[in-house]
Amino acid sequence: MHAPGFLDGFDRLVAFDAETTGKRTPDVGFIRKQPSGWRAPGLVIEVGFVELLRDGDGWRKGETFRTLVNPDAPIEPAAIKVHGIKPADLKTAPRFPAILDKVRDVIGTAPIVAHAAENERSFLDYEFARAKAIAWGESAYPQSRYVCTQRLYAQLFPGASTSLTAVCDRLALDASARDDRHGALLDADMTADALLLLDTMLKTGGTAAPRTWTFGG
Repeated sequence: MHAPGFLDGFDRLVAFDAETTGKRTPDVGFIRKQPSGWRAPGLVIEVGFVELLRDGDGWRKGETFRTLVNPDAPIEPAAIKVHGIKPADLKTAPRFPAILDKVRDVIGTAPIVAHAAENERSFLDYEFARAKAIAWGESAYPQSRYVCTQRLYAQLFPGASTSLTAVCDRLALDASARDDRHGALLDADMTADALLLLDTMLKTGGTAAPRTWTFGG
């Protein structure tokens, strides 16, 4: 459970989202049983980050980072229908080890905000392990570093659908750009907006969003 003002001690947050091949992260036990020459397939095909910076009593958006990622692995047709990213789009994209330092720099020491954070964390941990930055079964960042907007929303709206689209609808955020396809930067941006509104609701004790909200660019 999040207490009102739980973000007040921070000056910087980073919202994160990843689009993937459609495969789930395999069990660590399965990975450890593979022969020494086995190459773990990539899962992440796009990452998006949105920086949030303390601005007086509120927040403003800072730098963003988005890139496609070549997974050297096939993409599930069902996943392509969601994000619209095809194998041909990734031929010249960097592989995850090439963006690892940038990802670390973008995250820095800030809390990581994500919708369904356990999923996003598992993908990040998997790619860090593939890049040999951590061992299989380890975490790139501890669970305590993550802020999950899905869990925060469920706290304020028990029993309601917690998909990012449903959250945006309830909070009167314009998510029409997600009608055709999802995107890592778009979803990270929507997650950032949702967090700020949910934090305000938690502080005020209200659960009725106004018809429109305005955020700093």
